[in-house]
Amino acid sequence: MSEAAISIRGLSKRYGAGRPFALKDLSLDVMPGEVYGFLGPNGAGKSTTIRLLMNFIQPTSGSAHIFGKDIVKDSVSIRQSIGYLSGEVALYPKLTGREFLDYMADLHPPRRTGYVKELSKRFSANLDMKIRDLSKGNRQKIGLLQAFMYKPKALILDEPTSGLDPLMQEEFFILLKETTKAGGCVFVSSHNLAEVQRMCDRVGFIREGELISQQNIAEVAAVAARTFDITFINDVPKKELAAIPGAKVLKTGHMKLTISLRGDLAPLFKVLAGAQVAGISQQEINLEEEFLRFYKKGMP
Repeated sequence: MSEAAISIRGLSKRYGAGRPFALKDLSLDVMPGEVYGFLGPNGAGKSTTIRLLMNFIQPTSGSAHIFGKDIVKDSVSIRQSIGYLSGEVALYPKLTGREFLDYMADLHPPRRTGYVKELSKRFSANLDMKIRDLSKGNRQKIGLLQAFMYKPKALILDEPTSGLDPLMQEEFFILLKETTKAGGCVFVSSHNLAEVQRMCDRVGFIREGELISQQNIAEVAAVAARTFDITFINDVPKKELAAIPGAKVLKTGHMKLTISLRGDLAPLFKVLAGAQVAGISQQEINLEEEFLRFYKKGMP
């Protein structure tokens, strides 16, 4: 098994003696080729973790390594192989997008000539306007170009699709797949649960500075509630369906019913076997409800 690209062990941060920990004893690994989603409510410690990984702030205790290099001692070297996007994209407002990217390329030349131009076309980025005059979505594009332009082996992204329209979000997901296919890894913080389901292989849930759970997306999907749209020829057996353990009737109509079921499907099909069914279809699994369970207090 390959070594972790990002390895965090007991990482903690406290902003002053006597104050509560913003991050407490965080330990996790991100493997090459993996997109790891870091989820939690506002103030949970997501941004603190990212700032620690980037060495913008220093840990109170614990350690983290990126490609075997210490985030504090080797931070300058580490930045040669990672791409970073802040949750609040702050660029040079008086420069155009082109001037900003040229400046960044002078500091750290991209590995492939012409790649910035290729990325700008893919994201339909306006590089000739002053950054201060760009919309939030267009500033986000410039930020993404800056993060990806070096073809980094690791990406640390905070709310990367904020402000992007659906077409550009799709282009972002394609770019992520290209990165991981080449062996790169991505550590991404996001509030958009639908996009987390779309892009992540594994997720970690943080609350009040502590990692409370880690899950593979496939594992979450396996235990998620499944939703069926059922059309009947005659009467709808609503009472019998509602009585199934783990079932919840979501919607009823003329000879139609939508039901959500968590657990064994056998009782559902037993009821349907005694009814006259015209058609049944399963909706695509939406993991937002599953993710929200981890956000709440008193998680089972």
